[in-house]
Amino acid sequence: MDFLIVNGSPKGENSITLQTSLYLEKRYPEHRFTVLDAGHRLPYWEKHPDEAAEQMRQTDCVIFSYPVYTFLVPSQLVRFLELVKGTGCALSGIYATQITTSKHFYDITAHRFIRENAQDMGMRFVEGLSADMEDLLSEKGRAEAEKFFEYLLFNIRNGLSEPADTFPAPSHRPVKAAVCAREKPGRVVIVADLGGDDGQLARMIARFRARLPLATDVVDLGGIGLRGGCLGCFRCASDGVCVYRDGFADLLRERIQTADAIVTAFTVRDHGMGSLFKMYDDRQFCNGHRTVTMGKPMAALVSGNLPAEENLRNVLESRAETGGNFWCGAACDEVDPAGEIDRVALRLAYAVKTGHTRPANFWGVGGMKIFRDLIWQMQGLMREDHRFFKAHGQYDFPQKHRARMLAMYAVGAMNANPKLRRRLGGKMAEGMLMPYRAVLKRTEARNGQK
Repeated sequence: MDFLIVNGSPKGENSITLQTSLYLEKRYPEHRFTVLDAGHRLPYWEKHPDEAAEQMRQTDCVIFSYPVYTFLVPSQLVRFLELVKGTGCALSGIYATQITTSKHFYDITAHRFIRENAQDMGMRFVEGLSADMEDLLSEKGRAEAEKFFEYLLFNIRNGLSEPADTFPAPSHRPVKAAVCAREKPGRVVIVADLGGDDGQLARMIARFRARLPLATDVVDLGGIGLRGGCLGCFRCASDGVCVYRDGFADLLRERIQTADAIVTAFTVRDHGMGSLFKMYDDRQFCNGHRTVTMGKPMAALVSGNLPAEENLRNVLESRAETGGNFWCGAACDEVDPAGEIDRVALRLAYAVKTGHTRPANFWGVGGMKIFRDLIWQMQGLMREDHRFFKAHGQYDFPQKHRARMLAMYAVGAMNANPKLRRRLGGKMAEGMLMPYRAVLKRTEARNGQK
């Protein structure tokens, strides 16, 4: 069979992810593998999208190969998909899958994004391989890559594929204007992609600004002169200075990250925020893995059928959770745009005024533990990240809690002894509740003193 590897890495042939596909090519010489360099040669595909679509049409299976960048795929691959889908090409019946490498930080949302876009084009999708960056260097990792390919072949030979989701068209309900609030302290930055907007998103932003009792600053991504997407070159790892000299890092740090709250405003495109917003997200790697905006509330204004885009909603909320930001919600124009915009504005104003935060959920805790272990291992390279993690107590390794671990050994030994267990009966549960009851008593005493 013919396999077309769509290499979405901006590093081109130097992509670590690509090496897994090249390994499979050598292990399965009876099949033909061709590489289409989508990420590194993006300027070429901007001028020749039909050629890329034709290559995809002439193969048996497309393997999307890319490193996971900020919850999704690199911005270059997002743009490549926009170009191919823009040709109106019909890829019905052609198989598709994906191979990624990462530290498993939100690889699930990246995989779902590719699956949804491939199925948009009528492709028959088979779940892909999510590998660690170093898996190919181990015998176990190579065996897993081979098992993945054998499973892919099994699905193709038996005509099996994942069921496709259906996404209804957005309704774009009209947005009513609002009277501007009088008091405007503080500063909330609205980062927007207004390119191609028919006026709907601009109206949503206008109502939000009118209803928010805080000063606002709108940054239109189309007008800041981004020269390109993140190259994954790690030049910024030591000092935080990006290889691009387009002024983006200064704008990010001086105008966006200094605001009291951050709001994103975009139109749903291809199950995401569009390639320009993805470029903006990827370029924030100049801050490495540092949660420099933690504590700042976040929200979103979305033109499009956001309720139908589960994966996109997960990306928005999990990004806030991992960054330590209170998520004030997203307002869209699908059902009640005016009401949703007003509610988000009200929550955001409250969060800014009170400094409201809440404990991280699974998305935030799990994401930061992956970052914690990654930065600890790579502290020699990621020096700015290492200093930040140390300064903010983010190296919360469980090995440091030795007293608690010893206490659990003692309790475990008692619980393992049948005689002691019978004598204790239900007293263990009571013992576990003692510190909590002490908190309640202290609280009651404080209330009595008021």
